[in-house]
Amino acid sequence: MYEYFLDIVNNIIYIPDDVMTHPGLPAGWVAFILFSMIVIGLRTIIYFSTSKYNVRNKALFQYTLSAKPIKFIVTHPWLIVSLRLFTATVFLILIYAGLFGTQIAEKNIATVLTWTVWWSGVVISIFFVGSAWCAICPWDAIATWLVRRKLWKRGNKNSSLNLRVPKTLRSLWPALFMFVALTWLELGIGVRVSPYATSLFALFMLVLAIMSLVIYERKAFCRYFCAIGRTIGVYSSIAPVALRPVDKKICANCKTLECYHGSQQSTGDKGLPYIEPCPTHLVMGSLTQNTYCTSCGACSMSCPSENVSWQIRGIGDEIIQASRKTVLRGRVDEAWFILGLVSLTIFHGVTMMPYWEDSIQKLAYTIGDSGQLLMSFSMGMIVSMLLPIILFVLTVKLTKVLMKTGEEYKRIFSALALSILPLAFTYHIAHNLTYLVGESAGFWSIVANPIGTNVLPGGMMRHMNPLVADDIVFALQGLLVVFGFWLSLRIARQRFHQITESKSLNSIAFVPLLGFIFIISLVELWLLMQPMIMRM
Repeated sequence: MYEYFLDIVNNIIYIPDDVMTHPGLPAGWVAFILFSMIVIGLRTIIYFSTSKYNVRNKALFQYTLSAKPIKFIVTHPWLIVSLRLFTATVFLILIYAGLFGTQIAEKNIATVLTWTVWWSGVVISIFFVGSAWCAICPWDAIATWLVRRKLWKRGNKNSSLNLRVPKTLRSLWPALFMFVALTWLELGIGVRVSPYATSLFALFMLVLAIMSLVIYERKAFCRYFCAIGRTIGVYSSIAPVALRPVDKKICANCKTLECYHGSQQSTGDKGLPYIEPCPTHLVMGSLTQNTYCTSCGACSMSCPSENVSWQIRGIGDEIIQASRKTVLRGRVDEAWFILGLVSLTIFHGVTMMPYWEDSIQKLAYTIGDSGQLLMSFSMGMIVSMLLPIILFVLTVKLTKVLMKTGEEYKRIFSALALSILPLAFTYHIAHNLTYLVGESAGFWSIVANPIGTNVLPGGMMRHMNPLVADDIVFALQGLLVVFGFWLSLRIARQRFHQITESKSLNSIAFVPLLGFIFIISLVELWLLMQPMIMRM
């Protein structure tokens, strides 16, 4: 039986002879993942009527051993300022290397650090530290220093026009459109394999951050426009850590709201507020989700009661423990952003398969596209993105019919979209593990020679010397797929009961969403089975 299964798996894997690839998941892990998904799916249906989770968060500095260090970190700016100086320095080195160094992608720190190490590392780090990267982002740091002319204190209000962001832009739609555009530039134009283009892309993002800070109040770029930051923010709603009040009663009785307005101290320059206000307009006492929190520490440093700290919670509990009111008032733009993440992560995997390029060339020949084949690539990208989107829209429509609920379609759409977020997050990590492990060997030699003076291409050597054994990578990828599937079903089941307020909801209404989650998981599993072309 196992040999028969192995033959089936091998027949659906295309292994090219003329390109360098990373190995895909072996049949053993595929069998384990499929078996686990079937068991989890059946268990969810059988115990569908049971839906109660007890969630308890714990502030880190309430633990005796970590009290003083954690309290010092969250109430003083020096650690964040030091890390921002470090990331800004690395950013400037990256810009210089990309503009003036070798244009061999795998030998220039601009491309290797950006596309192989940094982005993969940031996505993985969300699992452990939430949105902490945004606190030390070099784009925001440099923009703030240039416009505000302060390392960490609030600058003069006259340094910015402080205009209110237009209502049409106060959503995640700008970030989603930017994410789609950046994906097109990365994969269609080939920014990823060009150090020069990578540096221009980094500078472009910096200019956007600066212009946003000059024109709009607070940090509109971070809240509305930055595709990277909003991806981190949405993913961090799954993370097991978050900045939250230590004692909610203190926040409930607070009248001054320093976490929102910033703090006032006599040592401030000319009586101006000493600590920056929340850059994304959040009030700590009413904060229930990580989506817009940049972990900048302004709230913890400005709070006179020192009532803000990092807290530990269960993975995904932020979504699961949401009240019915919160679930039903979910924002449509956030739901579409999550759906966009699912589509774009799958699309990234599709473009890394060996036969993607062949398919695009055949399409280009059919429609008469020539040159860089941008029209053919764009058509392929649109189709790849639309398939999961259309499938989810139909899933929600069928679910609404079977649920026989009076709730509006958009409310159900928004509520259920969060249940598929783990699928994007876990696949994103699993996919990037392949490249982080397989193409990071020799990274320190690139650090020693960041502009690649007198170097020759060496992609094959990096592929032959991965940082971690393939079996360990396969194990991590397999567990991630199973975990993402399980967490998606857990969130979906809970949200069904929250939408209907019924403990005895017919499990038949749950089948369409279960089917969608199962299909997307199978697609992601199939992609992980395929040999993936090296990025550079």
